[in-house]
Amino acid sequence: MRRALLSLCVMYVGAVLAGPSVDLSVAEDWQVRAVAEGAVAVLTVEPPEIVRVDAEALPRLPLYAPKAAQYARGAKLNGVRAQECTVRHALDPESLKVMDAAGTVTFARGRDYEAEASWGCVGRLEGGAIGADTPVRIAYAYGTMRLDAVVLTADRHIALRRGVPHVSLPEPPPLAAGERRLASIWITPRLARLTAANLFPVLETAYPEPPKPVPSVAERCLPKTMATLKAGGRLRVLAWGDSVTDARYLPEPAKTRWQEQFVRRLRAAYPAASIELVTEAWGGRNTGSYFNEPPGSPHNYQEKVLDARPNLIVSEFVNDAGLDAAGVAKHYGRIRDDLKKIGAEWIILTPHYVRPDWMGLAEEQHCDDDPRTYVKALRTFAADNHLALADASLRWGRLWRQGIPYSTLLMNNINHPNPFGMSLFADALMALFP
Repeated sequence: MRRALLSLCVMYVGAVLAGPSVDLSVAEDWQVRAVAEGAVAVLTVEPPEIVRVDAEALPRLPLYAPKAAQYARGAKLNGVRAQECTVRHALDPESLKVMDAAGTVTFARGRDYEAEASWGCVGRLEGGAIGADTPVRIAYAYGTMRLDAVVLTADRHIALRRGVPHVSLPEPPPLAAGERRLASIWITPRLARLTAANLFPVLETAYPEPPKPVPSVAERCLPKTMATLKAGGRLRVLAWGDSVTDARYLPEPAKTRWQEQFVRRLRAAYPAASIELVTEAWGGRNTGSYFNEPPGSPHNYQEKVLDARPNLIVSEFVNDAGLDAAGVAKHYGRIRDDLKKIGAEWIILTPHYVRPDWMGLAEEQHCDDDPRTYVKALRTFAADNHLALADASLRWGRLWRQGIPYSTLLMNNINHPNPFGMSLFADALMALFP
């Protein structure tokens, strides 16, 4: 029996504690057996919704680019698009049909066009019947995701509530008065049958915050910052990172980016202080990219980071994940030394979880321990150098315990957190402060 706590709203906030335990198992291909507080139910789950597109019109097809990123090898079909990327395995490959604008001629895959079918991208081939300016229409079918909820009703029965389907960002269903969420059932696109990987019992409602040490991390590692905050002085905070810090893909980024959420909370905690937020971010790049930029470039490290003269720097670089321990020591050792020279204090923010296959994860359950060498090296580097580490990775690794498959928080289905995902960074940062 697993300990289950609940409940989360559409944005996964406002969770409250609950007590029922739930035992959940797959009974048939589309049936789940649930046992909780003496109640037993066999719940029938709907397969993923299949959407059919009869004629998606494109004025032209780009050349198929087999060496590009898989989600960028051709035109992205709108139905499987997740912002600038696409959703892997959402497209039904057998359904794909590329025709002329009138729908009277069907082109041949492998001769006229090629497709990265697992990612829903289509491009024309040189020498085929589709010219550079030939309009086409494309027919296809794709599946959507869904997060259903197993709930305990007010009259102590177990019921299933259907979630809101979406190709990449499914929302859990609203609950009726008195209902408590026992588990989520994650319906992935084109799922053939349920397995244990689709069952997410709610084991906890929020990250289990450990008791704050005394003195706090900020008091030990950020003494100048703390003195300024307590004295009601002026604090200049620089958020430095990649596309996750830039985050112009978000709705209302000026309110929802991690740094905006963090500084807003910091101001609330220290209302007498004057806190200025500056953001320096470069999508698709890493710390090495900044080091390599010449003077006068829009993202030169000296001019945009050091010469900004921040009192406190918070760095976020999920794109540094390719660094090994030696790379972290080299890159972050340079930053450490440079920040000492300008008298700035530093918080290292560990990254969120990204696509499981990019992280070497086989599933989105039982993934508490971040397998990336980069993250482990950041933790060691911060400890060895007595630096403040805001470990957001730990929070992402426990989302499955809250009944949340973490990839349902990625707006591009790859590595861009939604506003709630951003709040986990702010949680990790505020945990450093008394």
